[in-house]
Amino acid sequence: MKINTDGVLLGALADADKPLSILDIGTGTGVIALMLAQRFTDAQIDAAEIDESAAKTAGSNFKNSPFADRLTLFPVGFEDFFAGHPDKKYDRIVSNPPFYINSLQSPGVKKNLAKHAGEGFFEELIKTVSNHLTENGTCWLVLPIDTAEVVKAFAVQHQLHLQKVIKVYSFKNDEPHREILALGFYAIESDEERLVIYDEPKVYSRQYQEVLKGFLTIF
Repeated sequence: MKINTDGVLLGALADADKPLSILDIGTGTGVIALMLAQRFTDAQIDAAEIDESAAKTAGSNFKNSPFADRLTLFPVGFEDFFAGHPDKKYDRIVSNPPFYINSLQSPGVKKNLAKHAGEGFFEELIKTVSNHLTENGTCWLVLPIDTAEVVKAFAVQHQLHLQKVIKVYSFKNDEPHREILALGFYAIESDEERLVIYDEPKVYSRQYQEVLKGFLTIF
């Protein structure tokens, strides 16, 4: 789980207009936070991670990166982070969260923690995000399709509007398997895009390569 497609797509596609403050919730080993630090050179980036081992790795990655002075790791869950920083607000909040709502639990405590969450988790996440975005701030999430529908409903309850959705497909004729959502306080006509990962098995699409060529050395 150190680097995955969901994470790198979120890190590359989460848009922003010169943000000064960014929070990565559930940073894992820090990949998304590092990508955002590379993209937004004026931003201070906080990253919260509840898993002790992942947080330790993220801290090491931050320290050894060119962006060390702009990255701060907090080895806690987002609830405890905001309990300790109740007045913090961010121009961008991003998350590649646990997502298998009410599904069978996978083996192993760490995988359960990383992949599984009930609806209550997402309601609390959206509620918290709505309290800690700046007026023009946006929250970017990458989610499976079913989970994205649940999250959109919670967003409406907490005065957040869908401003953009990027549907992610493995192949162009497949059904989408992920959505990248942008949520904010302003009701605008939401922009919808699509991204296809593969032209054929093991052959990345030109679109995918263009999105990630600034981050992955294979491109």
